Amino acid sequence: MIARSVAALLLVAAATAARAESWERLFPPTFGDLRAELADAKAGGRKGLFVMYHFEECPYCRRMKEGVLAQREVQDWYLREFGTIAIDTRGSQTITGFDGKSLPENEYARAAKVNRTPTFDFYGPDGSLLYRHAGAIYEASGFLLLGRYVASGAYRSQSFRDYVTTQQKKER
Repeated sequence: MIARSVAALLLVAAATAARAESWERLFPPTFGDLRAELADAKAGGRKGLFVMYHFEECPYCRRMKEGVLAQREVQDWYLREFGTIAIDTRGSQTITGFDGKSLPENEYARAAKVNRTPTFDFYGPDGSLLYRHAGAIYEASGFLLLGRYVASGAYRSQSFRDYVTTQQKKER
């Protein structure tokens, strides 16, 4: 009985590991130049730039990184639709903004008025901020809805909450 339970747990763990990646796959290494990241995204046919503000000790960020951002489906979708960059709100890597000014990550986040983590910014092809979502989303399906909300342009005409409600009704 115990051996069967252990075997079942190992199978579940293996299946979960096969679906999950490191959250860092979603945010490849970067030189921190938002203009260059956006240019690469546009050259790749993507809709804009997706920025995640986080910090290592943030429990909400950690839960999202491990439970949502590590999901292959989430990574594949976001990498297909947007260029991506992660900014550590306590970090010191230089970030060059769309205005050409360079600041350490922590100062850049402060200048961008990020006051909670995680925070997600979506920028359009011209570098304008399209939408900001402050706070965690703990379900992969909800996080995919956030991306679709912006990518579809729905953010122009309805709140994210209304968009989610509409999408849930369509699924029923």
